Amino acid sequence: MRIITISASLVTTLLSGVLASATTMPSDDANLAWQRYLKTDTEIPPSFRFPHSHCFRSASAAHKLPETLLLAVARGESDFNATARSKANAHGVMQIQWPGTAQHLGIFRLTELYDPCTNIEAGARYLNELLQSYDGNLHLALAAYNYGPSRIARDGSDIPPGAEWYSGYIYQHLDYVLGDRNPKKPLGEHLYSELGRTTLVSFAEPYRAAAFVDSMEQLSPGLQLDWFRHDVGRFSVVLVYADKVEFQRSAALLAHAGFRLQ
Repeated sequence: MRIITISASLVTTLLSGVLASATTMPSDDANLAWQRYLKTDTEIPPSFRFPHSHCFRSASAAHKLPETLLLAVARGESDFNATARSKANAHGVMQIQWPGTAQHLGIFRLTELYDPCTNIEAGARYLNELLQSYDGNLHLALAAYNYGPSRIARDGSDIPPGAEWYSGYIYQHLDYVLGDRNPKKPLGEHLYSELGRTTLVSFAEPYRAAAFVDSMEQLSPGLQLDWFRHDVGRFSVVLVYADKVEFQRSAALLAHAGFRLQ
């Protein structure tokens, strides 16, 4: 078991960051960011060779959706875990809700959702359906993917804060999938599965996880931190590293910021 200690000065810094984030309401930024992505970035290859890559390529071609978009949704929903299951009864890589959404998509056996290609194809098909319903507005389609289309108005009025947040959350994962956004880099030059991950801390609210990451990266530039929604009310901050040497370097940076791993 890994023991974590946090200095008093870091607690003060983190609390100020959390309070600042808690008072900042989402705006139209996510909508504009998705519009830019669809206009300029859909042909940029992924930064890694991600799990189930052949399934994503097939679903992307079948439903005419950018592969990097599907990868971003999968990373945000399950971090590519084919056996993931949430308290909301969503399953698999793309977290397809059972039985409602699954049966709407023609899947009538729960076990089918644990086949990666079946699940990814279903998620792509559902997202494509939502995109058509919302006239190509990816921001609204993602909000509906998370909250259900009956709860997201076609004109985008009165989007629930959680749905607004979700769109930005998936865009965060898109940034990771695209990396430096260099269209000429070799496709899949690194294996995503080879990266090490250590969970540092979990929070009950997403803005707390985001504020923690922002504060730590400001205190110690060079840290590779990320955060994930693991289930309802659980948002975990994760240290990402390529090897033991990078882990030790990151541990030293964490210690410098007042966050010690033992």
